[in-house]
Amino acid sequence: MKNMIRIANAGGFWGDDLSAFRRQLEGGPLDYISIDYLAELTMSILKKKQLKDPKGGYVPDFVDAIVDNAELIREKKIKILTNAGGMNPYECGREIKAKLQEKGVSLKIGIVEGDNVLEDINTLYPDKQSFANMEDGTDFATVKDQIMSANAYFGIVPIVRALEMGADIVVCGRVTDTSITIAPMVYEFGWTMDDLDKLASATIAGHIIECGSQVCGGNYSDWKKITEWDNFGYPIIEMRPDSNFTVTKHEDMGGLISLDTVKEQLLYEMGDPGKYISPDVIVDLLDLQVKEDAPNRVSISGVKGLPAPPSLKVSMAYEDGFTASGSLIIGGADAKEKAAKFAEIFWTRLKTDFEKYKSELVGYDSCNKHLNLSYQPHEILLRMSVYDHDHSKIELFSKTLASLILSGPPGAAVTGGRPRIQKVLSYWPTLIDREYTASEVSLIGEDLKRWGLEIIPDKPVSLNPADSRAKLTINSTGSRNWESSEDEVDVPLRKLCLARSGDKGDASNVGVIARSPEIYSYIKQYMTADFIKYVFAPVCKGRVLRYEMDNLLGLNFILEHSLDGGGTKTLMIDAQGKLFASNLLDFTVKVPRKLMK
Repeated sequence: MKNMIRIANAGGFWGDDLSAFRRQLEGGPLDYISIDYLAELTMSILKKKQLKDPKGGYVPDFVDAIVDNAELIREKKIKILTNAGGMNPYECGREIKAKLQEKGVSLKIGIVEGDNVLEDINTLYPDKQSFANMEDGTDFATVKDQIMSANAYFGIVPIVRALEMGADIVVCGRVTDTSITIAPMVYEFGWTMDDLDKLASATIAGHIIECGSQVCGGNYSDWKKITEWDNFGYPIIEMRPDSNFTVTKHEDMGGLISLDTVKEQLLYEMGDPGKYISPDVIVDLLDLQVKEDAPNRVSISGVKGLPAPPSLKVSMAYEDGFTASGSLIIGGADAKEKAAKFAEIFWTRLKTDFEKYKSELVGYDSCNKHLNLSYQPHEILLRMSVYDHDHSKIELFSKTLASLILSGPPGAAVTGGRPRIQKVLSYWPTLIDREYTASEVSLIGEDLKRWGLEIIPDKPVSLNPADSRAKLTINSTGSRNWESSEDEVDVPLRKLCLARSGDKGDASNVGVIARSPEIYSYIKQYMTADFIKYVFAPVCKGRVLRYEMDNLLGLNFILEHSLDGGGTKTLMIDAQGKLFASNLLDFTVKVPRKLMK
């Protein structure tokens, strides 16, 4: 057994820095590199590509990355793990193998499949599985006939098997973002699926680095503290057999790893911190401890694990209408007024009722209309979007937009040409019992092997938030609840807190971290679920849930129904709620003057 292994990340989404992989390979000693490409939106994109080409449906950028760096991978004996296989991991692996043979480089390519459960739906539904929407309980019958893809979220078991079979590169389909980081730890240290605390700690390690450079200062609230933006850093986990670990980066890379960048990432896309669910373990973060050991070195300990749930999450996509967006750039005096008039003229001329339509004044109030902006911009991007199941309505929208520039107020130009009509594949999250799934693990050119995925806990695991150790409060009135009778001063929340936001289907999570214990005691009292509902009233159409994380001086908020349907269906320019945290930090509140000392 090794005393430590070093696992790096070289990408957090499809579209991330293409040079990061090479820089991680060259930057210093590593044992493994994981690259995360998939999100629900990405799976829909890959499905569309596979429908056009049955041999497609994977991320071609990964193929190029491996082929271009094959000699270095072999020389340094670094193993690579990824979910770039998407909808078609076998073809992704086969393409890599073929191109490596052309270069005369021999690497074993492991493939993890079996997550595609589309063909099993008819035999399982409705007698054995309900496939109800896990977010709102909607009956599966409403979308069953439109389902185009269904992929279960696998965990570490098949990835560990691929490593045991000698794979140098492991190409997976829909596995969890964290599992490609956890699997090497289990493989190297001999952990079992009963080592719940160790699996939980590994899951948090994977969560911290799964978004690439984000934990190295990307999207950091205090971004001005970063002095080097070139050669931006990507993270490395130094994991030890006892499952305590350190987050770091190569010394010569830019960015910053600090207590705060790690805390922000810990709360990113987090639900219930007392029950963070994965296929391998349920993680309890409420005793987790974070310590800054040295510049760009942060250690994590104290993570607790609970038995894995009896079901796996399934990401389904179904045909759900059409959408299009188009823009005009509007400048000069009274740009805001002119933009509003252009939108009014356009929707009146169309004389068409859409299922959804939206006008956004980008540069003024497109992301949150509750900030009471008073400035007058000199130019605005007017973005107009529509959604409907009737293709002819979307086509009319697309053909009509450009005509505005010759028959409206002055100072306008079309950007991007005629709006492109897109078919919508909407997201349907659901569950499937483990007994109805089985992974398929193989090396390209060798026999396929099947592995069952049953990890059944000794006793049923409750996923009810009421049973979590995390304190949960839910908004009731939606009123602003922030009052003090002491000597007060007006401050933007960024003076008190850090924040990070991300998407969870049609919900957004906003994690808030106080800058001091004194501030935490104050915001814990006044930053209620009601207050957050008030701030985000224009976009949040559902409840707000609040979880307390005293160990991190943090509050985690879930804003239900805040992304206009989420994924491919939303018409919001901030489709994933990435700006929610910045908007919150700009909000001004009254606080005791002594709190700011």
